[in-house]
Amino acid sequence: MRAQLGSEPVYLTFDIDGIDPAWAPGTGTPEVGGLTSIQALEIVRGCQGLQLVGGDLVEVSPPYDQSGNTAQLAANLLYEMLCVLPGVARR
Repeated sequence: MRAQLGSEPVYLTFDIDGIDPAWAPGTGTPEVGGLTSIQALEIVRGCQGLQLVGGDLVEVSPPYDQSGNTAQLAANLLYEMLCVLPGVARR
């Protein structure tokens, strides 16, 4: 992926329904066998060093999110997206 993108601007979008419903049930189209929450975080963290110009996260459905787990994971993924933007200092 990095070889294809090079130093081109990248927009990162993440669809929460790619996460297994065991981790994120609050979506209108749950996919059994999807990513775990850790895998999702690894994907976003793996974008460190790309020329990200922005990002978003879609498909969270509060009526289906009885536990609040989906919203919490979504918020964490968005935070991680902010952390990998160019110019953000890492500690």
